[in-house]
Amino acid sequence: MHISEGILSAPVLLTGGAITVVGTAMGLKNLDYDRIMTVAMFTATFFVASLIHVPIGPGNVHLILGGLMGIILGWGCFPAILTALFLQAIFFNYGGVIVLGVNTTTMALPALLCYFIFTPWIKKNGTKRKIAAFCCGFFSILLSSIFMAIALTTTDQGFMGTAKLVIAAHLPIMVIEGIITMFTVAFLSKVQPEFLGITE
Repeated sequence: MHISEGILSAPVLLTGGAITVVGTAMGLKNLDYDRIMTVAMFTATFFVASLIHVPIGPGNVHLILGGLMGIILGWGCFPAILTALFLQAIFFNYGGVIVLGVNTTTMALPALLCYFIFTPWIKKNGTKRKIAAFCCGFFSILLSSIFMAIALTTTDQGFMGTAKLVIAAHLPIMVIEGIITMFTVAFLSKVQPEFLGITE
C-alpha cells in the first residue's frame, strides 16, 4: 500500500504531510514513557509485516496490522508507522521520503479512527470484543485502501482504474487482518489485558 514518488500532486502531498505532522505531534504528546517499548515493538512488527509482499494481479499487497496498532497504541500509531515507513524508504526504497506523509496518513489515520470507534467495545467481554476486534482489523484496511484511492484519483482521474484495483486487491487482506486482530485481542485480553486498557 505504498505510493511511490513522482505520482501524487503537490496538494495531495501537502495534505498528507500536514495530517501526518499533526498526528505525530499528538502521538508524541500523548505518549506515556512507560509505553515506549510497546510502541517500538509495534513499529518493528509493522516494519516486518509490511515487507512481506504477496503478488495479486499487477500489484502487491501486504499485512499492515493497522487495526491492532490502533487498538493498542491509539495516537501512538502515527509516530510508530511514520518511523517504520521512513526506515523502509531509506533501506529498501519502498514508497519514498517525499510521499512519506501521504503513506503514513493512509495507514495511520484509519488505525486511529478504528481506535476511537471500537475501543469501547474492545473493553467489553465476550462476543462484542471479538466482533469489535475483527471490525478494527477489517475496516482499518478498507479505509486505508479508500484513502489511497482518494489520493490517487484526486491527483488524476486517470488513476480511477488503479484505485478500484487497489480496493479489490485488498479485500482478502481485510478479512485476514480482521481474523488476526480478533485472535490477538482475545489472547492479550487473557494474558496482558492492560495492553488493551482493560482493568476488570
